[in-house]
Amino acid sequence: MKRISPLTTSALLAGMISVCLLSACQSNDDRGQPMQTVASVDLQRYQGTWHEVAMIPNRFQSQCVANTTARYTQRDGYIEVLNSCSTKEGKTDQATGKASVVEGSQNTKLKVSFFWPFSGNYWVLALDPEYRWAVVGEPSRQYGWVLARDKQLSEQDWQKVWAAITSAGYQTSQFRKTEQR
Repeated sequence: MKRISPLTTSALLAGMISVCLLSACQSNDDRGQPMQTVASVDLQRYQGTWHEVAMIPNRFQSQCVANTTARYTQRDGYIEVLNSCSTKEGKTDQATGKASVVEGSQNTKLKVSFFWPFSGNYWVLALDPEYRWAVVGEPSRQYGWVLARDKQLSEQDWQKVWAAITSAGYQTSQFRKTEQR
């Protein structure tokens, strides 16, 4: 029986992840309505740490069971993205990527890449005026996240988030709350 080298295994894993990311890049909307973003995003205010408080379950985050965060830091010409979560084994899993603003989008649409040359859409669909929470998605509506500066949202904020999710063409039942410890 032929052994597969660790390098080959890594290449296969990277290839599978790339396929998942490519599916996130598709721009078809099966609901027939174009997805709307917020009018603009102030990247200075947006940077920093956000806690994932809800998301549409997906394969590339299947190892995450709690404490999922995203930290955005402006660099020279791009935005560094550091995603982190706790696994069921109690370990921390991290992924670092680069995001670039889509020209003409007023900073509301980003292309994020964790595995060059593949990138996925990151669109800010709703944003609290005080930048306390955000709803992020992509045109196919297969992926979506609710991010917050705090680990929990008030019931009043959840009502606004669910309304924004519905307004963006998602079903609220697609999302599940993320455990934050």
